[in-house]
Amino acid sequence: MAETISLMDVDEGDNDTIPKPLIKPNKGKNVVAPGDGRSTLWVEKYRPQSLADVAAHRDIIDTIDRLTSENKLPHLLLYGPPGTGKTSTILAVARKLYGNQFHNMILELNASDERGIDVVRQQIQDFASTQSFSFGSKAHVKLVLLDEADAMTKDAQFALRRVIEKYTKSTRFALICNNVNKVISALQSRCTRFRFAPLDSIHVNERLKHVIEAEGLDVTESGLAALVRLSTGDMRKALNILQSTHMASSQITEEAVYLCTGNPLPKDIEQISYWLLNEPFSTSFSRISEIKTRKGLALVDIIREVTMFVFRIRMPADVRVQLINDMADIEYRLSFGCSDKVQLGSLIASFTKARSALVAAAK
Repeated sequence: MAETISLMDVDEGDNDTIPKPLIKPNKGKNVVAPGDGRSTLWVEKYRPQSLADVAAHRDIIDTIDRLTSENKLPHLLLYGPPGTGKTSTILAVARKLYGNQFHNMILELNASDERGIDVVRQQIQDFASTQSFSFGSKAHVKLVLLDEADAMTKDAQFALRRVIEKYTKSTRFALICNNVNKVISALQSRCTRFRFAPLDSIHVNERLKHVIEAEGLDVTESGLAALVRLSTGDMRKALNILQSTHMASSQITEEAVYLCTGNPLPKDIEQISYWLLNEPFSTSFSRISEIKTRKGLALVDIIREVTMFVFRIRMPADVRVQLINDMADIEYRLSFGCSDKVQLGSLIASFTKARSALVAAAK
């Protein structure tokens, strides 16, 4: 939810200088107009064009919509996991504010590419220092959109703090990031913060059905459920998987989705978990190695899915805690490039020890 801060009324003074159109057409997450089918990314083709189209977070959207309508839009800091509607929300706000003058009134930068202090001193300050032109009876502030602001250097963030203070009357700043802890507190305190949580499976399901109907796709119920499950609340990821699977298969089934993404099928995870819980060490090792090679599975994906399987089955709490802790350590070691074979052995050893604990607890 939003943190309560004093709102900044939009300056209604006379403005007679047209801002320089510094927006770069190929930077950031720009909107692509719907075009010829297979060549257009569905992530952009079906990006919400208005605040009413944003799939979820209605409390946040309604608050921003009200502030925009009342000309009391503050500086914004939107943070949360990727694919939850942060960029789409700001772009929808810009369209509502500026209409056809959208591209002249917004400077959109991806801070992952342009993160240095020179960008703040030159591009952002040059854009913010020019006054906006009144296209109607009411003057508009301009909007600077900094996507992935958590990738900016500390020096650039400190420089941006002063620019925000200096040009508040003519410009609003919208910062978007995944990790809010990497944004300095001085910037956070100057913005109204909104957290975008991962999308609920219901909202992902509804949006996917809209795209499926618009594109005329053949998607089974199990295939749709697999798309929602693998997206983990990331709408961008869900649409990318849907489009990739459609390009690889005429019918989108559960197996086609898992095959396209390289994730292990639920039935494969059940089989692997059975081996881990019941077979001797050498048998488990050879069978899991064989299915990894045959289906091209990554050990880290297997561990993540087996972890969720462990959460679902019944076992003593202390055994479950130890297993989860061991698998977390294995996943951590794999992230540093440790040997798959050694870590697979460690995984089987953890389950062998857990099996012994289960037998002892049953006596």
